[in-house]
Amino acid sequence: MPTPRLPVTDRYHGIEVHDDYRWLEEPGKTEVREWTAAQNAHTRARLDALPIREKLAAQLESLYADSSANYSSLEYREGIHFLLYFKPPAQQPVLIALRSLQKTSDAITILDPNKFDPSGSTAIDWFVPSPDGKQVAVCLSQHGSEDGTLHFFETQTGRKLADEIPRTQYPTAGGSAAWTADGTGIFYTRYPAPGERAKADIHFYQQVWFHKLGTPAADDTYAIGRDFPRIAEVDLRASEDGHHVIATVADGDGGDYAHWLRADDGAWQQITKFEDAVKRVVFGRDGTLYALSRKNAPRGKVLRMTLATPNLSEAAITVPQGANVMEGIVAAPGGFFLKELAGGPSQIRWFPAGKEPVTVPLPALSAVQEMEVLHGDQLAFKSNGWLTPASFQTYDPQSEKLERLPISSTSPVSFDDIEVTRVMAKSKDGTEVPLNIMHRKGVKLDGMNPTLLYAYGGYGISMSPSFDFTRRVWFDAGGIFVVANLRGGGEFGEEWHKAGNLTRKQNVFDDFIACAEHLVRAGYTQPAKLAIMGGSNGGLLMGAALTQRPELFRAVVTMVGIYDMLRVELEPNGAFNITEFGTVKDRAQFNALHAYSPYHRVKDGTAYPAVLITTGENDGRVNPYNSRKMTARLQAATSSERPVMLRTSAASGHGMGSKLSERISEKADIYTFLITELGARVSQWLPSAVPSLEN
Repeated sequence: MPTPRLPVTDRYHGIEVHDDYRWLEEPGKTEVREWTAAQNAHTRARLDALPIREKLAAQLESLYADSSANYSSLEYREGIHFLLYFKPPAQQPVLIALRSLQKTSDAITILDPNKFDPSGSTAIDWFVPSPDGKQVAVCLSQHGSEDGTLHFFETQTGRKLADEIPRTQYPTAGGSAAWTADGTGIFYTRYPAPGERAKADIHFYQQVWFHKLGTPAADDTYAIGRDFPRIAEVDLRASEDGHHVIATVADGDGGDYAHWLRADDGAWQQITKFEDAVKRVVFGRDGTLYALSRKNAPRGKVLRMTLATPNLSEAAITVPQGANVMEGIVAAPGGFFLKELAGGPSQIRWFPAGKEPVTVPLPALSAVQEMEVLHGDQLAFKSNGWLTPASFQTYDPQSEKLERLPISSTSPVSFDDIEVTRVMAKSKDGTEVPLNIMHRKGVKLDGMNPTLLYAYGGYGISMSPSFDFTRRVWFDAGGIFVVANLRGGGEFGEEWHKAGNLTRKQNVFDDFIACAEHLVRAGYTQPAKLAIMGGSNGGLLMGAALTQRPELFRAVVTMVGIYDMLRVELEPNGAFNITEFGTVKDRAQFNALHAYSPYHRVKDGTAYPAVLITTGENDGRVNPYNSRKMTARLQAATSSERPVMLRTSAASGHGMGSKLSERISEKADIYTFLITELGARVSQWLPSAVPSLEN
């Protein structure tokens, strides 16, 4: 379907840049709404006509229905364990409390969003229990918007208190809160109130304010933040006793942080600056602070300061830099636990005071997602592997024993016939890039396997082992699933991240292309059988890969992606991305952005692969116009008969908080698209071949 071209020309550093689809940036215009509806209808007509779509959706619904309960976000307060509990067919996770992690039958339901909003559109963004565990602050948002209001509930009864605090959470800078010691008040992140800032700044200038329970939010008082950057992202954490608060302030999304400490007398002091390269500061249990620093230590080192005089220049090195990347610290009465990353998989070490560290025994190729100290020095942690579902375990340093908890998950299907192979691909500049290849045991390396390559490559975010039981659908279709650990992530520390950001972003795309070429060269697949998939920054990666090497891939799934790199910084969340991507205002950074910007690299007459672009109308992180413009440009340019389709959801945003039915529907569309395009096996759904999307 041809999209009208209404050319607009911009000039950057003397270079003219043309944009035929600027008009698609206006979501409120009738023409844009009608265009989006027509694109959705076109996509639905193609996908719904395929016989496997309905059967695949039914299988996914059955898998979710048969799945075990999933527990997450463990917080411990005064003998009470707070968790999110999710069990399909519920649309959203439920906030519960347990007295014992060994006895889930006694769970107290604090807040069930599915009853709070029967449509399933209200989600819990995050929650913070009070120090005594008697109350919980819960941030709620709707329709995947992440535009949250803070509410308060009694733990024992689930009774909702009258207090409500708006503007505490938004996708640009997130949100957080920290209780006072006595539980009568709370510090929280706050975006500007109407009239305080210009309309363009309402999702910037995040500050910290204080609310006393039982009083109107209009009476809340300012704490700190007026001197924070416009793109500050504030995370609040209270000490175990609630007498101190740490405010971690990120300078946008580039990975630089500063820290403020609130003493018991109410005074705030800055204890680290952005240039200090301290990534995290946590409270010890003995009047200390632990700082995870990457100053002259790109893989990290642990520093120790006193809480009374937190002077970074006098901090002692408690753990020097080692071979692995330090990610997180949790303190216990007798020492602290350190979570580390070994190129993707995790490791935990226990550092008892005055003694040698002990490595906690973990399965190979597993990822630790959560750590929380319970009573004494006992650690509870959640981990999973590529083929094993999430497991909660406790570790007792005294006995050095691990114990699996009943809140662990089980898979509704077996992966005993699947194995993981970890290999290295050589990138354009010789850098070795890890590939995690999941395939059936005994797979033939004859180049005939439908293969799906997934990656992200940005913000220092690591692609650690993850488990998804719906991958069974892909394996049953004869598919191979691959996850790449590209530069731009954090798998090998700060140098690995910085090698893939700002003007070095092309390294990420070179890494990804090298991974795809390795899969072909090693006989796993061939371009006609190779698909790629990624979301958000990974969507940018998909756009770059398909425009730089269109002949290398048969199909592309790109979700909530950034494609117009020259205008992204004009969006609220895009301004936060400048520290990761760069700005068009800087000549060198503009040159880099313009060189790889997917929207601007599309060339008329090119035979592009089949493309499925997905987005959500309520996305506050990546403006959906990126997906609209990229769809229009690819549809106009491609010379192949392969489809370019746009899927826009009115019930979701960037993906967080989407209700279960929407997630299942999207997965069914994606797998239908991939299986059909790659000619994967469909005998489990149909006795005969299915028609192509191109017919």
